[in-house]
Parts: sequence; C-alpha cells; structure tokens
Amino acid sequence: MTTTTTNSNKKYYPTALALYFAYFILGIASSIMGQYKTEFAKAWGATTSASGVIDVSMVVSVIAAYGLGRLIAYPFAGPISDKVGRRVSGFIGMALYAAFFFGMISVHSMWFAYGVGVMNGIANSFLDTCVSPSVMEIFPKSASIANLFTKFAITVAQFVLPFVIGLVASANMSYQVIFIACGLLMVIDAILVLILPFPKQTAKTPATKADTTAKPQHRFTAASIASILIGFTSSATFMIWLNCNQELGTSYGIKDPSVLQSFYAVGATIAVLLTAQFIHMGLKETTVLIMYPSISVVMLLLCYFITSPTILYIGSFVIGYAAAGGVLQLATSTTVGFFPDSKGLATSLVMIASSVANYAVLSLAAYLTKATGASAPRMIILLNVVITLIGVGLAVIVKRRSQPTVNVTAAKVEN
Repeated sequence: MTTTTTNSNKKYYPTALALYFAYFILGIASSIMGQYKTEFAKAWGATTSASGVIDVSMVVSVIAAYGLGRLIAYPFAGPISDKVGRRVSGFIGMALYAAFFFGMISVHSMWFAYGVGVMNGIANSFLDTCVSPSVMEIFPKSASIANLFTKFAITVAQFVLPFVIGLVASANMSYQVIFIACGLLMVIDAILVLILPFPKQTAKTPATKADTTAKPQHRFTAASIASILIGFTSSATFMIWLNCNQELGTSYGIKDPSVLQSFYAVGATIAVLLTAQFIHMGLKETTVLIMYPSISVVMLLLCYFITSPTILYIGSFVIGYAAAGGVLQLATSTTVGFFPDSKGLATSLVMIASSVANYAVLSLAAYLTKATGASAPRMIILLNVVITLIGVGLAVIVKRRSQPTVNVTAAKVEN
C-alpha cells in the first residue's frame, strides 16, 4: 500500500472508532442481562419458592433468544451489507441495539421480553456484517489485527461493566440507568455512522458471508464438519459460564458475584493478545483448538468439586482466557481452510452453529434452572463440562484428519 493510500485512509479512522465503540456497547448488551436476572425476573412476575429463591429461568430463556435472533438474521444481513452498503447494515444494527436497551426495561411480560431478546440477536448480525468488513477495508494491511480488535472492544466492555454496576448501586440508582445510557450512546453512534465516510467496498471482502455467486468447491469431510461443530461447542462453553455464573457465585458465598465478570473479561482480553502472538510464533491453530477447551474442562471440574469463592475467581479468569479468548475465531479460520472457494459459506456455517449454541444450550440451562432449583448452578457446570469435552473430541478429529493442503493461516484475513 502506497503512502498516498495510507494517508487517504486516515479520513476513515473516526469511522473505525465509531464502529469499535459500537462493539464496546455490544459487549455490554451481550452480558448485562446475566447481571440482573433477579431484577428482570421480578419485573416479569416470576414466582418465588418457599425458601425465598426467585425463579430466574425465564430470564435465561430471554437471553437464549439472542441466538434465535442471530439465526433469523444471518441469511439476509450479509447480502444487505454487500449489496446495499456497510453504512445501512451498521445503522440497522445500532438502531436495533438502541431499541433493545430501551425495550428491555419497558416491557413487563416475559414474552414481550423474549421478542426484544430476539431483536438483540438480529442487531448483532447486522453489526457483524458491517463492522468486520469495514475495519478490514479501513486497515487493509492489518486486516486480521483490525478484526481481532472487535473482540478486544467486547472484552474491555465486559471488564468495565461490573464497575459501572457497582457505581450505579452505590449511588442508589436503578439498574435501568445503564440501559438508558447505553441506548442513548447507540443512538448517537448510529447518527455518526450516517454522517462519517466509509471506504469503498472491495470486490471480495472478508466478512460479507453471502458472496455465493461463483460455483464453490465444497469439501465436507469428517474434519471440516467437526471444525464447523466447534462453532457450537466453543460458543456454548463461554455463553453458559457468562450467563450462569452469578447464581453459582451466590451459592458459593460470594457477596458480589458481578465481580466474576471482571475476572472473566481480563482473561479473555489477555487471551486475545497472547493467542495472536502464539499463532504468529508458529503455534498451530488446531493445537489451540485442543488445548484451550481442555483447560476449560479441567477448570470447570475444579469449580464443581471445590465449593469456595476463591476457585470461582480463578475459574472466571481461566474460562475467560481458554473459552472466550479466540477459540471461535480460530474455528472459523480453520473451517475456511476447508472451503477455499467458499469462504463466505464456511464463515456462515460456523456462525450458524454458534447461534444454535446460544439458543439451544441456554434454553437447556433455563430448563435445568427451573427443574432442579437450588442445585441448578452446579448441574449447569456439569452440562458445560460435557459440551466442552465434545469440543475437545471434535478438535482432535480436525487435527488428525485435516489435510496438509488446508491453508489455515492464509484464511485468517477472511475472518
């Protein structure tokens, strides 16, 4: 890239900041419901057991609706981004996120809230198909790093959120203040997206996920299918922990379980940076796909057998590192290597598997919460162990049966 091109791209830097900020708010949206399950359950008329425990299963079901929204939107969010424009896709995503924040504190029925939860997932899909390709086009020489920083923005938000929750509580303000503030910030960001310049779309962008005009060469093998399914298991591991650790922390005697979120976010943030460096130094992606979930299994078992607050603080950091620090992204890159002529298809398949996990596994967690009562938090740990173990097995299949011709490294830029 010439110096002239570099200088011309500087005019897009404010656009990149606006897009990264949108992902910062997305990070809050993806985890804030899990921090206020009791408050929402009360607002929606949840029952209280004889022991005084409020049934929060309906809130977990609403959180699961996020995955359903992503499933609904992915088939057409990509084409809108490609054919109509990144700006339009980004504006739709931000507008829907603003509606999510305002809507969730306005409804008083679990079913209306479920609809708002679906809108959360749809918003995520539209934002995905805008932000990733846009930042890659703004920083073409560092496309993979630019995309990696979308994950960084999310983890920073998830680190900051517990402190914001603490400040709001100490000021005796309602939790709704956070939702209102985030909604307003998304409205402002949406306006900026309408005003700020966007780079010209390249003919073949990494994250459109919908460019299927050419006849692809599909290679569905045991390894490629296993790689796709890791999208399910890797997402399930961190989604279950992220949304169900509050009750576990309370049952283990932690007075402020929201702090676990900060440990989780620190682990994920460090993992994003270190894993990128390890890959650059020569560590194979398929090795990471085995190693990180294995670490998660060990840590989850320790959290099951050792019922102390300390183990949960350690566990939150380790799960953040090993489950949320890039396994899903590496699974996507690996899958793309199996479909060199169908990168959009490969990316969509992994993300659909991830969306199914968001919906199905959290719905199962909601059922366990309702069915098993006080023992639910530890039962959910065992559920997470089983799913993550399956992920390790899938990764072993990928490593042993993938062909040497699969160029995973070259595919990273496409994700």
